[in-house]
Amino acid sequence: MEKLKLYNQDNLNSLRNQGDELAESAVLTLLSRPELVSKLNLLDMFPDVSQIETLPVDLKLYFESFNDLPSWINVEKVKIAHDFFDRNANYYLSMLGFYSLPYCYAFADGAQVLYRSRRITEDIGMRLAETTLFVMDVFMPGNFLQHADGLWTIAKVRLIHAYSRYFIKLKSKDWDQNWGVPINQEDMLGTNLAFSLLVIRGFEKLGVFPGKKILEAVLHYWKIVGHFMGIETQYWPDSAKEAYELEKLIRKRHLKSSEAGHFLVSSLINFYKFSIPDSSLANLSETIIAYFVGEKVSSTLGIKQYAEFPKPLYNFILQFSFFRQSGLKPSYHRIRRDFQIQTRNNFGKDVSLNIPALIRS
Repeated sequence: MEKLKLYNQDNLNSLRNQGDELAESAVLTLLSRPELVSKLNLLDMFPDVSQIETLPVDLKLYFESFNDLPSWINVEKVKIAHDFFDRNANYYLSMLGFYSLPYCYAFADGAQVLYRSRRITEDIGMRLAETTLFVMDVFMPGNFLQHADGLWTIAKVRLIHAYSRYFIKLKSKDWDQNWGVPINQEDMLGTNLAFSLLVIRGFEKLGVFPGKKILEAVLHYWKIVGHFMGIETQYWPDSAKEAYELEKLIRKRHLKSSEAGHFLVSSLINFYKFSIPDSSLANLSETIIAYFVGEKVSSTLGIKQYAEFPKPLYNFILQFSFFRQSGLKPSYHRIRRDFQIQTRNNFGKDVSLNIPALIRS
């Protein structure tokens, strides 16, 4: 509970003006040496020592920062988090789409970054698929235990964030300094909470809360991810109580209606209506989102829960959709395979996470 004293307005105001200097320096090098982007995007795994040695200093320092796992990693909690995801991956990924992401859209200042990103405003389906791929890679069986293969995905996403900061600062003339640095430390903490704490809350809303032990194991897992994402982990909650208090404070500070939030959630709902194979789930997508995010956030986003169902029925709706797609208890590899098939059908290609490449005319 010692971190509770860190959760105050002054500290979060400070975090709002902090980005990620290490990744931003790496991006400046990549902007001056675009051929390196192409070479890195061809790699299937994290660059090895010999490849890193050939890179310019700022890139070398960036990749070397991923070399060692933190000493504070709790192996038992990592195993618990892996086991939980293995048994509940379908639910976990559904919570991201129906709860975590739309919840983030209700935080007006942070939503401004997404609103200004062409990648999401013009193709929200692809962005959702990339987020799913990121989480699948993060929870790759054995990650942070037998191997650290998920680090390559994390490293690329961290660079994508740094590119976004650079171009928003450079090109968004209407960026309000009161919103803070784009993809700042507070917003990254909030996003990681959405991918951990809120997911477990979603399970509770389905009537299947997995318990405090699993919640704190999942929080610990996302602390590891956050460490490699460049997040100030001294502020990351280690307990359920700390997570609850941090999320509540961030919500109190930033929950606000905005044109950006309305546009993003509307785009997400429209994508679901036209792309989810199960018509019952597709047609109820707005109601399901409104149920998970709650009345206050729904009002902020301008959406409605058109019908009220008991918890078991929401559970059944999701289960029925899972059964038709991958079965009720599919393996990680089955879910990944089905995800690849579905994204090929939707987009005509495999989804991948790549460092942005500038096309020069």
